[in-house]
Amino acid sequence: MSDKAWSGRFSKSTDKLVEQFTQSISFDHRLLEHDIAGSIAHAKMLGKCGIISQAEAEQIVQGLQAVLADAKAGKVEFDPSAEDVHMNVERLLFAKIGEIAGKLHTARSRNDQVCLDIRLYLRQQIVSILSLLASLQRVIVDKAEEHAESIMPGFTHLQHAQPVTLGHHLMAWFWMLERDKARLASCKERVNVCPLGSGALAGTMLPIDRELTARELGFDKVSENSIDAVSDRDFAAEFAADCAVLMTHLSRFSEEIILWSTPEFGFIELDDSVATGSSLMPQKKNPDVAELIRGKCARVIGHTVTLLTLQKGLPLAYNRDLQEDKEPLFDTVDTVTGALQAFELMLDTAKFNVRRMREAALQGFPTATDLAEHLVRQGVPFRTAHEQVGKLVAWCIENGKELTDLSIDEIRRFAPNAKPSALEEITLDSSVERRSSFGGTAPHEVRRQIEKARKILSEAQSSKSLDHP
Repeated sequence: MSDKAWSGRFSKSTDKLVEQFTQSISFDHRLLEHDIAGSIAHAKMLGKCGIISQAEAEQIVQGLQAVLADAKAGKVEFDPSAEDVHMNVERLLFAKIGEIAGKLHTARSRNDQVCLDIRLYLRQQIVSILSLLASLQRVIVDKAEEHAESIMPGFTHLQHAQPVTLGHHLMAWFWMLERDKARLASCKERVNVCPLGSGALAGTMLPIDRELTARELGFDKVSENSIDAVSDRDFAAEFAADCAVLMTHLSRFSEEIILWSTPEFGFIELDDSVATGSSLMPQKKNPDVAELIRGKCARVIGHTVTLLTLQKGLPLAYNRDLQEDKEPLFDTVDTVTGALQAFELMLDTAKFNVRRMREAALQGFPTATDLAEHLVRQGVPFRTAHEQVGKLVAWCIENGKELTDLSIDEIRRFAPNAKPSALEEITLDSSVERRSSFGGTAPHEVRRQIEKARKILSEAQSSKSLDHP
């Protein structure tokens, strides 16, 4: 085998500095399993189409399987002078079976080969991330069921707004992650398209069967245009963008946990196994996992911008710039995977301080809206009711009282249409119980959400939709 796959055209060897600058084996080696899978499918297709003999195809397949076995056993050393994972695999195959290995690259280019490898890799990683998301969702649902009736303050503008249940708040996280799953599952449909057979950009004159290769590799369809196939990285940018939304959700959850773990809130106690201390202050217990997830969100957002910027000025078809797609993609996968695992452990081992949450829910006139709605039921226009209750709240602040401290006569000084039943309706338990509109915080509505969520998770687990194609 020649020093370079393309050395026939050149009269000089590649400068060592250029060789090091252009190599990608230092990071794309993680595509080796996918590269070999694609090569095995390609060899089988070449044999079945009579482009090479069946015996040659079988010899190549056996050689590739031997290379994969060596790699899994840690017996492979990659050669930077071979540039990338594709040429390293080819060299290793030459060492196994000799010159017959040179027939493997018939009717394909590294341009369609690398796009194939990335698609195979991302398809696998999406399935893995979907599984991690479902696992985290199960923890959320379990916690929500445990706290379907635990009352806490609900917030807008980070100010006390209305009482809700902790279960209701947690289920908001569930549905956010459910949308993340839907986005990734949809992205997987566009990832699962086979580009192999597109060649460098124009296809091939040899009688290949692209559908056969696609079926062998479990793809849903074959790319329609060879130029588009080798230059397309839409799917990669889409995957990164979906992961950026997912990480943004995890960052928001983490921010709440960080706040809730402070003495000012005191809503949650993180397990010692997921917290760290201070090298100076012996009393400290820091929510570093949540803080790092919040920080790592920036990495994934940055990778999305990198992948979009990488493509924005590229003419068709393939350009070497596209080598730069892999490191941000790999780091996106690693970051999201680690964040999901760490967040699940943090939440699963956390303890909520239900008493403290309820105490906090009593502060800040959280049932003022309940009183306004009580007046609406008595025929008072909402804007009038809103103004009356607002004035009552202002009087309470001046006099150091909460709504639940008031008598019906005191309420009627500002809201003359109030009935004695208003006193019961402005309690925390009544407020939560009566917010029974679909999707509301009433415990029975929270349990409806939980039941639906468990059904979704159960159906997904039993479905083959998350299986590798």
